[in-house]
Amino acid sequence: MFAFLLVGATWNPTPWNYLSWARRAWEPQLPLAVLLGLLLFVTYVIYLRATMRSIGRFGMGLVLAIVAALLWVLYDYGLIDLADPELSAWIGISALSLVLGIGLSWSTVRRRISGQVDMDDVDG
Repeated sequence: MFAFLLVGATWNPTPWNYLSWARRAWEPQLPLAVLLGLLLFVTYVIYLRATMRSIGRFGMGLVLAIVAALLWVLYDYGLIDLADPELSAWIGISALSLVLGIGLSWSTVRRRISGQVDMDDVDG
C-alpha cells in the first residue's frame, strides 16, 4: 500500500502529484520542492535497493510478466479498455507499486514460507 502511495504521490494522471506541483511551485517554493524531491528520491532508493536485493532483476521481470499476463486476460475478456490513457496510467502505477511492494516484503514472505532467514535478517 505504501509503495502505491509513493508512486501515486510522485506522479498520477490527476493534478494532485509531486511532479505537477513542483512544476507550478518551482520558483515560489524552490526549497520545499527540492526537499520533497530529495525525500521521494531517498524513499525510492530504499525501495529499489530492497527490491534488487530480495528479488533481483529476474524477479522484477517475473512480477511484471505476471501483471502483463493478467492485463492481457482482462483485456481479452473485455473487462478493461487499454485505449483509455488515464486507466493505463493507473495500471502502470499499480504495476510498479506491486513490484516495489513485493520486493520490499519478499524476505519476510520467504522467511515465513521456508523458515530460512536472510543474512540481513539475523539479529546478532
